[in-house]
Amino acid sequence: MIFNEANTVRDFVRDLVEPTAIQFVPGKELPRREDEVLLEGPVKEALKRLNPVIEADPRLADEVIYHLRAIILSARRTPNPVVANEEFAAWLTGQKSMPFGPAGEHVTVRLIDFDNPESSANQWMISTEVTYRVGRVERRFDLVLWCNGFPVVVGEAKSPVRPAYTWIDAAAQINEDYEVNVPAFFVPNVFNFATEGKDFRYGSVGMTVGLWGPWRQETDDDAPTRTGLAAVREAVEGVLTPAAVLDFLRFFTVFATDKKHRKIKIIARFQQFQATNLIVERVLYGRIKQGLIWHFQGSGKSLLMVFSAQKLRATAGLTNPTVIIVVDRIDLDTQITGTFNASDVPNLVSTDSRRELQDLLRAGARKVIITTVHKFGEAPGVLDARDNIIVMVDEAHRSQEGDYGRKMREALPNAFLFGLSGTPINKRDRNTFMWFGSEEDEGGYLSRYSFQDSIRDGATLPLHFEPRLSEIHLDEAAIDAAFAELAQQHRLTQADKTTLSRKAASLEALIKAPERVRRIAADIAEHFRTKVEPQGFKAQVVVYDKATCVAYKAELDKVLGPDVSTVVMSRNAHGQRQWKEEYTPDRDELERITVRFNDPGDPLKIIIVTAKLLTGFDAPILYAQYLDKPLKEHNLLQAITRTNRVYPPNKVHGLIVDYLGIFDDVAKAFAFDEKSVQQVISNIAVLRNQLGPAIEAALAFFPGVDRTVGGYEGLIAAQTAISSDEARDAFGASFSVVAQLWETLSPDPILSTYEADYRWLTDVYESVRPADIAGRLVWRTLGAKTLELINEHVTVEVPRTDLDTIVLDAQVIEDLMTGRRKDVDPVEVEKWITARIAKHIGNPVFVELGKRLMALREKYAHSQQASLEFLKELFALARDTVAAEKAAAEIPREDRGKAALTELFQSLKGNGTPIIAEKVVNDVDEVVRAVRFTGWQDTREGDRLVQQSLRKTLWTKFKIRDSDVYERALGYIREYY
Repeated sequence: MIFNEANTVRDFVRDLVEPTAIQFVPGKELPRREDEVLLEGPVKEALKRLNPVIEADPRLADEVIYHLRAIILSARRTPNPVVANEEFAAWLTGQKSMPFGPAGEHVTVRLIDFDNPESSANQWMISTEVTYRVGRVERRFDLVLWCNGFPVVVGEAKSPVRPAYTWIDAAAQINEDYEVNVPAFFVPNVFNFATEGKDFRYGSVGMTVGLWGPWRQETDDDAPTRTGLAAVREAVEGVLTPAAVLDFLRFFTVFATDKKHRKIKIIARFQQFQATNLIVERVLYGRIKQGLIWHFQGSGKSLLMVFSAQKLRATAGLTNPTVIIVVDRIDLDTQITGTFNASDVPNLVSTDSRRELQDLLRAGARKVIITTVHKFGEAPGVLDARDNIIVMVDEAHRSQEGDYGRKMREALPNAFLFGLSGTPINKRDRNTFMWFGSEEDEGGYLSRYSFQDSIRDGATLPLHFEPRLSEIHLDEAAIDAAFAELAQQHRLTQADKTTLSRKAASLEALIKAPERVRRIAADIAEHFRTKVEPQGFKAQVVVYDKATCVAYKAELDKVLGPDVSTVVMSRNAHGQRQWKEEYTPDRDELERITVRFNDPGDPLKIIIVTAKLLTGFDAPILYAQYLDKPLKEHNLLQAITRTNRVYPPNKVHGLIVDYLGIFDDVAKAFAFDEKSVQQVISNIAVLRNQLGPAIEAALAFFPGVDRTVGGYEGLIAAQTAISSDEARDAFGASFSVVAQLWETLSPDPILSTYEADYRWLTDVYESVRPADIAGRLVWRTLGAKTLELINEHVTVEVPRTDLDTIVLDAQVIEDLMTGRRKDVDPVEVEKWITARIAKHIGNPVFVELGKRLMALREKYAHSQQASLEFLKELFALARDTVAAEKAAAEIPREDRGKAALTELFQSLKGNGTPIIAEKVVNDVDEVVRAVRFTGWQDTREGDRLVQQSLRKTLWTKFKIRDSDVYERALGYIREYY
């Protein structure tokens, strides 16, 4: 056979590895028996070479090997070799000692030389067809990589020319066969890999196949993705080098305990490996002292910080640095501390108070410190001026707003600052780029791992949006009558009536209407019971506020029972006492709730939230999120990505059940303008220079006013200086410039120079800024009554289930971020409606068509329909418009060759119209022109040809297999042609 797994993939990998100072030794020629795991000859040589005490007495090597054999043998008594693998890894990384010193003193035993970067410092070999036998059980491994006689990597290859085999089969052979039947061979293992010549995946001992990850080098976004043997070459050159294998062993592996108290081994994915090395390299080089890392939600940002902390702490050139992990919320503190604790990171401390943080920093503690940004709030200036402090700020787009970020920088003036974010940072977040991004980093990022990257690699799952939009109808006449009676009874002025009606008719009031809550809760219960629970998954309900959480809980309990759901909300002074007792768990109780939720067998299946657990909540079993709260930008992305965690084998996507139509807000959240970001990064100095003159300009309104005078005397003096309306307006405009500069520059330490003046100007501005006192009073008095009368006249239609699911996969994200997918321009739609109706004044048929088109525009403008739904409405309008025009005899026969559908689409089309709609419309017209003939509607063959051609266009070419779209399009063709 010309191509097989041995002479293609296996030998290809072997030949790529061999030139990197690795000797090739065929399996049959290895110095070992087939029932031995170690190459004991090279092991003894390494022990003597790396340990002077053993070199002086070679017999001691046998004692070490005896201990190593005992660990290997122990794996035969366990279901998988992870426990033994952890103990053996401690030996390999130099964490074990033996009583070989004077008077039985313990000395560290070194098995591998980590200090010498040269590959020749250790003895490396690559072998093919390595057989291992235990009793009658025998297995043969395609590739084994040895270091000093230890089998540290096992690889399985499959043929690239047999379509029945993929890397999955190779990985499954290792995970489900080799590790189960011959576990002892995997006790010294660092990682395994599998390839069929098309893709390359690697994973750790005990890791299920679905979690094995690819290896890719970071490249330009425009660079073509490598495929086939080129992709395998890239992975082998990245993973199977001596330096990379030892890096994985020492820094990029953690052993943890899962929810079921089982020992698991976690190995870094390529984006974590590469980002960590970029951070370490930047710190070692020392010239640039900041960097911005964007790794999308769910792709392992917490573990990235674990790996980075491990390598930073162990890097000799950094002389035992302090690593500080900064978060902005207690729940994130809990999550990240839990990740670090589960990973057994040494010298770890999580601060409980501001005082403890200050004491640690003043003492120059050489530890890994986890803290919240708020604990820097009272820092009295510089706490630690060392330059070997590395700060990693989680959710950097939030953490550094306001004074806390500035205080942190003042406390640690020479620290390295790395910002990490799980959501794409757009041009509105220019502060984040200023204070973490470097103009030398492409696009402002030191490392970037996007949503489409994470989906492509299987690190996260695609998101599906299922619109289930409820329609709210108001009995306006009844409301107006009741409102008029209320206004007359309380003698309200026009301004009072305006205040009440504006607040009562707000989005908040309508979303929280009791009838709407009841109906949507019933819909959630039905959807959960039929589509989520049968698959063994769980759900999260996101609602408007705390009161609405409790309302949804009450309604869901009526249908599902009280044990199925719970409410989780944060504790504050404003909630009702009952809520605090039942639904505001402390840290320990929240941990118990999380464990119960992640347990497939626990009856708790739905968590109802409004803000808490929308970040820092990692629950792979969470499949469906019922979204009934208007969220924007980062908050929206962080919320919906709770569902994108991998949960093999049956979870293939996360589901967002959308009751408000937020899909277009997701598109806006992905908007990204690299050019403006790059400009912002380089403009910090300009903004700094503008701040002082701006403050001086604002202070110039107060000549002779002594700003050191406090109390009412100082405030009266300031207000007197700007007593006229013109002076107040001018001061307000001047102060707004100061406030914008201040917000933009925050948290730059330069702000401390002007802090006293800025606080004084802020206080004066607030003291003269007009407030709507009357409006607040009337709302406090009559707001409840107004809401009550509106709720009495609100009817809610059951959420629609006929809207198509929107898939948010890698391609859709690409379209959103590149701007290829936007809204229809409503101005153009208005023009078309006006022009069309103007031709048919008085004709009720066209008036009705105009109303329908207006309704379509409204739906599309508010993101309540996907492009497919827009297409349905477009076909229906096209058919009915042509029918009306034919009935009115307004289309000359010779002009009928021009399809009205195309005319309508061209009139509607704007830059943001979905591209798919334009292509479908054009192709449908071409089909009609090509297959129609006079009288075709009256012949079976003619109708069959048209249907066949239309079906090929919609179903085969565009993959639109929606029967509604097909039927409407066919009706249009029959009507027109």
